[in-house]
Amino acid sequence: MELQNLSVSQRVNALLKALNGAKRTNEALARCSNGEEMLDVLLDASAKLGLGLSREQLANTPPIRDWVWWKNKEALLTIGDDKPRYQQDASGERRRFLGLF
Repeated sequence: MELQNLSVSQRVNALLKALNGAKRTNEALARCSNGEEMLDVLLDASAKLGLGLSREQLANTPPIRDWVWWKNKEALLTIGDDKPRYQQDASGERRRFLGLF
């Protein structure tokens, strides 16, 4: 089966499996100063593996989407006073969201 015929999620999972133990690629990812640089490294890895993932697909598919968010320190969603959720929780105050907490 040609890898590019798999769904985006399946191709991302194949990329993640290939990255497990790939010392040079993981070191390159660790050296990245932001999410865009991470996407460059991941695009290169995807191309070498023949996965055909686009920058947009990588940027929008978990868990890579979350890695990029974390590297950029940009919240996917904010609640309250425009502070990212992780900063709100760090304040020690208990937050209420739709009465669920």
